[in-house]
Amino acid sequence: MRMTVCPLFSGSSGNSVYISCGGVRILVDAGVTASRVEGALREIGSGPEMIDAILVTHEHVDHVRGIGVLCRKYGIPVYANEGTWNGILQKESGIPARCMRTFFTGEDFYIGGINVRPFAIPHDAMEPVGFSLEHQGLRCGVATDIGHINDTWMDAVSGCQALVLEANHDIGMVERGPYPMRLKRRILGKNGHLNNEDCAKALLTLVQRGTQAVFLSHLSQDNNLPELAYDTVCGALAKAGCDVGGEIRVSVSRRDRVSDMLVLGDE
Repeated sequence: MRMTVCPLFSGSSGNSVYISCGGVRILVDAGVTASRVEGALREIGSGPEMIDAILVTHEHVDHVRGIGVLCRKYGIPVYANEGTWNGILQKESGIPARCMRTFFTGEDFYIGGINVRPFAIPHDAMEPVGFSLEHQGLRCGVATDIGHINDTWMDAVSGCQALVLEANHDIGMVERGPYPMRLKRRILGKNGHLNNEDCAKALLTLVQRGTQAVFLSHLSQDNNLPELAYDTVCGALAKAGCDVGGEIRVSVSRRDRVSDMLVLGDE
């Protein structure tokens, strides 16, 4: 059995992660245009007509931009909780009722043979969540748009062999940067985004709990650099005695194009 994980897009301009296992193909978020999602899926040998579900983390446009067109054009079921649906439908009124599925945060559900667990995350949206997905012992987690480390989401992704984890910003770059103070406070606040140092701190624990590979994701275009995020996280892991590249594989999700594909398990 194999599980494939591939970030298609990542960052404030749009987010989408492709996950497949046991013949089920899922997107977590579709925050770019439908045509860009289509192109990315074709690039990895899939296609929107093959997608079984879109899971939505929250209603911000960089996570939902393409879902209306995708579900109308291809009939893809879209899964969100009640709070997120309320937020989506304030901006997007053309989603067919036949494509709408509602889950409850904290309650597992199944898409084919994949067990999906939505868990609460601290972010300034109506009812934001991350997801862990499991099939026959293979587990991956998606946890971005996180204001701070807490036990709820850490426990939910513990044991995931692969993670798509936020490393949004460098604190110093935010503080020195040109953003207005209101926006800086939002980014740095407890319901904002996870910084590089806290991402590293979380990973130090999660590696001990079974994480073997991580995509550093949702990097800010203005307040981070891929090299800085990678060096900060890998440096902290190595300093703590982790075998980076052996015990834990660290990759950076690409902003505007398909990232490397990770395959868990064996044939």
